[in-house]
Amino acid sequence: MSNVPTDRQYLSSHEWAQQVEGIVVVGISEHAAEELGELVFIELPAKGDEVIFETQFGEIESVKAVSGLNSPVTGKVVEVNQDLIDSQAAISDSPFEDGWLIKVEPATDSGLDLLLDHKTYQAQLDGS
Repeated sequence: MSNVPTDRQYLSSHEWAQQVEGIVVVGISEHAAEELGELVFIELPAKGDEVIFETQFGEIESVKAVSGLNSPVTGKVVEVNQDLIDSQAAISDSPFEDGWLIKVEPATDSGLDLLLDHKTYQAQLDGS
């Protein structure tokens, strides 16, 4: 069973959002990283780009498939995890810490209130 941290919220498509001092850190869950398998490429937005709640902001590619990355928040990208461009290992090794993807300054209507809490997300995983 995947570990679902209680300090963040989730999209049903397996992206997470963690609010830290007014900024939202975005990544993919351990479950998603395990499902993808060996990662070979990631495409992320640039600093300053706008991301929109439940809308694709990038792609992650594994040896098995290419998957869209959906934003759990609407806002402006203030930081991109550039280390992931060269190596996606951190996503598999530490999806909830070192494997974060982007940091977003949330818009007023960010969509964060529509995300799943950890219990609801865990229930989704257990049911699938």
